[in-house]
Amino acid sequence: MNAINPQAQKLNETIEASNPHILNMLSDKGKGIFFPEKGILAQSADAKGKEINATIGIALEEDGSPLSLDSISELISVDKGNAFPYAPSYGRPDIRKTWKKMIYSKNPGLGSICISDPVVTNALTHGLSMCGYLFGNSGDNIYISDLYWGNYRLIFNNGYGINFITYSTFSGDSLDIDAFRNALTDGRPTKRIVSLNFPNNPTGYTPTEKEMQEITSILIESAEAGNNIVALIDDAYFGLVYENGIARESIFTCLANAHQRILAVKIDGATKEDYVWGFRVGFLTFGVKDGTPLLYSALEAKTAGAIRGNISNSSNLSQSLLNSAYCSENYVNQKNEKFRTLQNRYQKIKDILNSHPEYKDTFTPLPFNSGYFMCLTAKNADAEAVRQKLLKDFSTGIIASNNVLRIAFSSTPTTLLEKLFDNIYLAIKSIQN
Repeated sequence: MNAINPQAQKLNETIEASNPHILNMLSDKGKGIFFPEKGILAQSADAKGKEINATIGIALEEDGSPLSLDSISELISVDKGNAFPYAPSYGRPDIRKTWKKMIYSKNPGLGSICISDPVVTNALTHGLSMCGYLFGNSGDNIYISDLYWGNYRLIFNNGYGINFITYSTFSGDSLDIDAFRNALTDGRPTKRIVSLNFPNNPTGYTPTEKEMQEITSILIESAEAGNNIVALIDDAYFGLVYENGIARESIFTCLANAHQRILAVKIDGATKEDYVWGFRVGFLTFGVKDGTPLLYSALEAKTAGAIRGNISNSSNLSQSLLNSAYCSENYVNQKNEKFRTLQNRYQKIKDILNSHPEYKDTFTPLPFNSGYFMCLTAKNADAEAVRQKLLKDFSTGIIASNNVLRIAFSSTPTTLLEKLFDNIYLAIKSIQN
C-alpha cells in the first residue's frame, strides 16, 4: 500500500481518537481515502463570489448562467443552476438536510440519537459499492442470508474480493435466528461485515418486531465478544410493510446507538421508496454508540472522497427534483396512494393463495410480508425448467435463482395476478407429470 496522504492520516487520527474500533473496521482503501481540502476544489471555493472566477470546469453563458442547449433546458422546469452544474461530491446540502430529517421522522425510535449527515450516492448499488471500498479488503468476509440480491456478488465479491459467509434465511415461517446467531458468534473475534436487507430482496420479508430485537441482541453479543461489526443496512424497500406486527422502522434505529463496536451504515434512497428508479439518488448514513459530529464528519469526508474518486458526484438535476418533491404539500398523500397500490396487490396474492388449496401440490410460498417481491419453491420441479416452461407455453416471465422462483408483484397489474399464479401452477404440474 502506498504511503497515506497527510489529509487521510488526519481523518484517521480523528476517527481513532473518537472510536479506535471504527479505524480497525476501515479497509486499506478506506484508511487511505480523503476528501481533498486543497487542489482544484479548494481553489474553486476560494474564488466563489469573486468578480472573475475562472476556476470552474463548466461552461457559462455571457450572463453567468450555465451554458446549455435549449432543446434540453426547455424540458426542465427547475432553475438551470439546479440542473446543469455539478453537485458537490457530498451531495446537495439541501437534500442532505431534508433526508436526514426524513430519517428521524420515519424512524421515531431514533429519538435524539446523534447520526451522521447523509452523503449522496448514485443510488443504492453505488452506495453498497462505496461500503465495499471503505470497509472491505480482499479476503474479508461478509455475513449474509442465503437468499440475497444477486448483484451483491458483483459488488462485494467480484468488485472487492470479499468472501460470502451464508446462513439459512428461514426456519419454517420465521427467520432462522439460530443460524444467524451461529454465524455471528462463531470463531475468534475479528472484523465482521454483516448484510441486513429488509424488506428482503428476493423474498419480500421484513422481521417481526420480536425478530428485530433478537437480531440486535445477537449483534450486541457478537460485539461484546470482541468482534468489530460493520452492519450494512440495505433499506432499498424501506416503508413497504403490509402487515401488523412487522417492524416498521429500520434496524438502523436499533443499531445506531447499540455498541461502540457496531458501526451501523444505512444505505437507502429514493429509488424504490419514491418510485424513481432512473433518478439514481441514494444516501449513506452512519450511526455508532457515542458517535460525535467530529467522528461523523471524518467518515463523511472519506465517503465523499471515495465518491469523488469514483464518479465525482451524483446527478444535480435528480437531487433538485427530489428535494422539491419532498417539500411539496402533496408528497405524503401521493406516496400513500402508491403504497396502497402495492398493498392491494400483496393482499390479492394472499387471497389467491388461500382460495386455491390445490396449489400446495405444486409449490410452497416462502414467508413474505413487504416489499416488491414474493418467492416460492416448486415441488418436484427445477426452478429454471419452470421458468422456461412459463416463457414458452404461458407467455409469462418470472425470475429463477438458486432453485427459487421470484415473483415481482410490484410490476404485475392486480387483474393479472390470478392468471399468473394459475400459470405457475399449471407449468409446474405439467413438469411434474
